[in-house]
Amino acid sequence: MSTSTEVAPDPVRRRSLYRGDPGMWSWVLHRITGVTIFFFLFVHVLDTAVIRVDPNQYDAIIETYKTPIIGLMEIALVACVLFHAFNGVRLILVDFWSKGPKYQRQMLWVALTLFVIVFGAGTVRLLQILFSHL
Repeated sequence: MSTSTEVAPDPVRRRSLYRGDPGMWSWVLHRITGVTIFFFLFVHVLDTAVIRVDPNQYDAIIETYKTPIIGLMEIALVACVLFHAFNGVRLILVDFWSKGPKYQRQMLWVALTLFVIVFGAGTVRLLQILFSHL
């Protein structure tokens, strides 16, 4: 007497909606730039608060900011702020404009194009300032 045993079907593998999509990378970069900006503001508040404790120490801290490495970090900060701003406007449009979800991919490319143009111009100027102080 043999009985047939039922075998469970193989689980259906569903592909993630965001796997490799530009919208996913935009989301990831938006979070990373937001955290970066937050930490910059945190450090900025701390170093500014030092002036009330010891003005000489504040002057020493400001002198350390006049190095080429910090200049490059300022350029990276500008990149973070610009991307976060342009992508944030795009996200607002996606959320509050009735046709936003339909055009979200096109708006992403517009935001990235604006970012490249503005960041390119800003980088040229920031590098001029950086090299003039060397």
